[in-house]
Amino acid sequence: MSDTYILGIESSCDETAAAVVRSGEETISNVVASQIATHQPYGGVVPELASREHLRAIVPVVRQALAEAGQKYESVDALAVTQGPGLAGALLVGISYAKALAFALEKPLIAVNHLEGHIHAVLLEERQKGNRELRFPVLALVVSGGHTHLYLAAQHGNTWSYENIGHTRDDAAGEAFDKVAKLLGLGYPGGPIIGQLAVHGDPDAVKFPPSQIKHPDRKTLKPGGRAGTTVSPQAVDERARFDFSYSGIKTAVLRYVETHNLRSSIESRRTALAAIAKPKAEDYLAHCDKQTLDLIASFQRSMVDDLVNKTLAAAREYEVATLFVTGGVAANNELRRIFEEQSARASLPVFFPSRPLSTDNAAMIAAAAYPKFLAGDFAPMDFCAEAGMALK
Repeated sequence: MSDTYILGIESSCDETAAAVVRSGEETISNVVASQIATHQPYGGVVPELASREHLRAIVPVVRQALAEAGQKYESVDALAVTQGPGLAGALLVGISYAKALAFALEKPLIAVNHLEGHIHAVLLEERQKGNRELRFPVLALVVSGGHTHLYLAAQHGNTWSYENIGHTRDDAAGEAFDKVAKLLGLGYPGGPIIGQLAVHGDPDAVKFPPSQIKHPDRKTLKPGGRAGTTVSPQAVDERARFDFSYSGIKTAVLRYVETHNLRSSIESRRTALAAIAKPKAEDYLAHCDKQTLDLIASFQRSMVDDLVNKTLAAAREYEVATLFVTGGVAANNELRRIFEEQSARASLPVFFPSRPLSTDNAAMIAAAAYPKFLAGDFAPMDFCAEAGMALK
């Protein structure tokens, strides 16, 4: 079969991205225009500003991706675009542009679920390494600023199917990192900053209680295993779900700040860092005392332990053969280290995307589109953005 070149477009949140991928297994170009500088003053993504920045960036980003790939609009075989989930206005920018290109070029258009894209980021890079033999079932943890999901992934010829066996009940893991960083005066985005600072603190200094998940009958499901005897059979599925909750740990950090009178030092830190145009790791470190560093390290360890323990418990429960960890939070060094250690003990192979493909990008969208291209699963021109799109 001849090579298939797919132009992918991603605009689900605050990064405008375009990429060209060959036959779902080789990244030819991958261009990302970040909006971090736009949203930093607000401590998080402002949807209206995100949409405006996508409008400014999408044409030059697509042109650059094509140029770097040595392709023209007419030479690609298909276009792929993120349909959801994400910010509705941001998604519409990418979808509208992709529709216009597909119509003008008379090329097939493929709608891709953003979460499936994160899973295929792992597959794409494993194929590039020559690793084509994956053992099934596969369990994928998709963990980012907007999502914390566990999926059982299965391949059926040219198509993939996904079963959700766990998700966050409130904040996503990446959102918790960002909000705690903002609370501590560290700015936005918080995940990378916390990861850099945590290595300088004691992860055992502050004890955070484990999250407690309540099921519909208001009785607690035992974490990390099958339903306990206190849970009625009608209240849960035959096999346990593995849901996450991170609103509690945010509250615990806030209480620690209040009970240990850290407000004044936080405000001093926020003011000092705001005066630095582009703070570096040493700038953040210089404005954090030992107590703050210990708090940061303890928060990160609690988050990582919860993600790892629940994921590995789900892997045991569903007897999976391979583990994927993907999404923006998968770039965290501590998360990778603990996953690798614990998975090795369980004799369970674990795969991560590279750090550039952990965060939002269009190469993963083009890669996820390739099986759909082979199956002839093309989007009608009247499809819409789905901000809350589920992965099935």
